Amino acid sequence: MTQAHCTPAQTAILQILRQQHQPISAQALYALMQKHQPIGLATVYRALDALKRLGWVQHRVTLAGETLYNAVEQDHHYMTCLHCGQSFPLDACPLKGLEFPLQHSGSFTIYYHTLEFFGLCKPCAIQGA
Repeated sequence: MTQAHCTPAQTAILQILRQQHQPISAQALYALMQKHQPIGLATVYRALDALKRLGWVQHRVTLAGETLYNAVEQDHHYMTCLHCGQSFPLDACPLKGLEFPLQHSGSFTIYYHTLEFFGLCKPCAIQGA
């Protein structure tokens, strides 16, 4: 399915996600949508679910339980502190070299991947958390 086959809400959500510099929650996305194309929060969740199944949107769940979404072409990876919950983005993706041969092996179609390390940030480690 191409983007031309998306609903207007899915297309608008994908455009907004592509404009973001970091993943955002469905509620934040809903608030941004109200400025352009007012739709219900349930429609936002349905559109995000459809876009995830199409491989255009990925999500991550924070330690606080909040789900954040981003467009798959925005490759975000994190180190997350288990004490304070703060996430720190990684500058580079160490999986790029692995993804290409897997994708071209013919045995699996990769839409996206996620990578997150868990541990203690420096301030929490110093505090003995």
